[in-house]
Amino acid sequence: MVTPREHFGSKMGFVLAAAGSAVGIGNLVAFPVAATKSGGGAFLLLYTLFVFFVCLPVMMAELAMGRKSEKDPVGAYRQLSGGSRAWRIPGWLALITPFMIAVFYLVVTVWVFGYLIEILSGNLTRLTDAAFFKEFINTKAVFVYLAVIMLIINGVLAMGVKDGIERTAKALMPLLFIMLLGLVLFVLTRDNAILGLKFYLIPDFAKLNAEVVSKAMAQAFFSLSLGMGVMITYGSYMKRQNSISGSARAVALTDTMVAFIAGLLILPSIFYFNPTVDLSALSDSSVGMIFLFLPKIFLSLQASIGYVGASIVAAGFFFLVLVAAITSLISIIEVPLATLQDERGVSRKKAIYTVAVIQFILASACAVSFGMVDWFTQFVWLAGSEKSFFDLVEIVFYDTILPLNGLLVCLFVIYKWRRVNLDDELSLGDGGFSGSLSQKYLNFSLGTFIPAILLLIFLNTVALKFFGSSFI
Repeated sequence: MVTPREHFGSKMGFVLAAAGSAVGIGNLVAFPVAATKSGGGAFLLLYTLFVFFVCLPVMMAELAMGRKSEKDPVGAYRQLSGGSRAWRIPGWLALITPFMIAVFYLVVTVWVFGYLIEILSGNLTRLTDAAFFKEFINTKAVFVYLAVIMLIINGVLAMGVKDGIERTAKALMPLLFIMLLGLVLFVLTRDNAILGLKFYLIPDFAKLNAEVVSKAMAQAFFSLSLGMGVMITYGSYMKRQNSISGSARAVALTDTMVAFIAGLLILPSIFYFNPTVDLSALSDSSVGMIFLFLPKIFLSLQASIGYVGASIVAAGFFFLVLVAAITSLISIIEVPLATLQDERGVSRKKAIYTVAVIQFILASACAVSFGMVDWFTQFVWLAGSEKSFFDLVEIVFYDTILPLNGLLVCLFVIYKWRRVNLDDELSLGDGGFSGSLSQKYLNFSLGTFIPAILLLIFLNTVALKFFGSSFI
């Protein structure tokens, strides 16, 4: 007996779940700093253009593939290609990629959770010591925290699409927005906040170059969870009467708004801490900003609101990041779960156990890659330097394969599945799509310059990450 496929209960449920997938650690930390170091308002404009004119068409294509097939990425490629063996490869890439991204993302989420526990225990001062981070990530406590985080995530996933993923998104995403706005309003009342706003919002077009353009494109693509198989899987849970184009635009707009508002939190905070800060010296890494720099900013608030007040603000921020990370992980891990159910016919419960065990083992290998186990710490030599197992997973599956997966989606929907089938699916639930400017732009862009851009990013990433050179 074939089990009927679950669907999101409402369009809003889908939008919040997909937005939860898109809104992650990068939105809250890496994006604001990247914008500030790369032209401020000019970067924001460039990022927004990429989101709506490059990434949005790819998202719509992925959602259309999922809803038409009502399958996971592997099943979607197989079914829509008519069983083509060659097109099975992109399906498996779209499965392996989120599976492995979840592995290293789990570790970073564990660190966030651990820091939140430390703050709630009254240890904010300890977090400002640069040596503490290295000490913390090499303690056995990370494995306990890993087990707790995985229990939370898999507990949500065990409840299914509507009762688990959708209900959690409806609870956590509004909470995230409210907390983010609350922190922003508080920070904007601090001294020197206006200096941060100026650096963040005033365009500096002189800083725009090929590298910044590439960075903005990559940030937009990664931010929207494209190339991970997530949108294909979530598309398979969409109802036929819901508009794909309207839902995709809502997700893109929500994600962009969160990233923008996060900048209103991070940059004024930095300038409150140090009005003469050298922004070029700030870390591009989310990890460096969250665990090494931001605790110092929060501690500095004690001068005006006391140690307890500073700890409350710090706890609020880390809880915010934790929520963003968990909602992202829920969507990412749903991809292999859906594949096991669709392709192997296993129960959801068995799929959860299988994926959880393997990911716990691999995540543990990542967790010991920072000095606990030398073999994992000095795992491979790439681009002239030693890389850990954690580094390798991030480089291969996050930095490199994502743009390749996006490229393959574009080529598939236009040249294999065909434009007419894509148009038919996108027209369902959206009577105004057929013949619209949006339809014409989608067909043209997916078949021409979008795959060209993704190919360029992929090739440049391979050259940079594996050979230490770049042609952009």
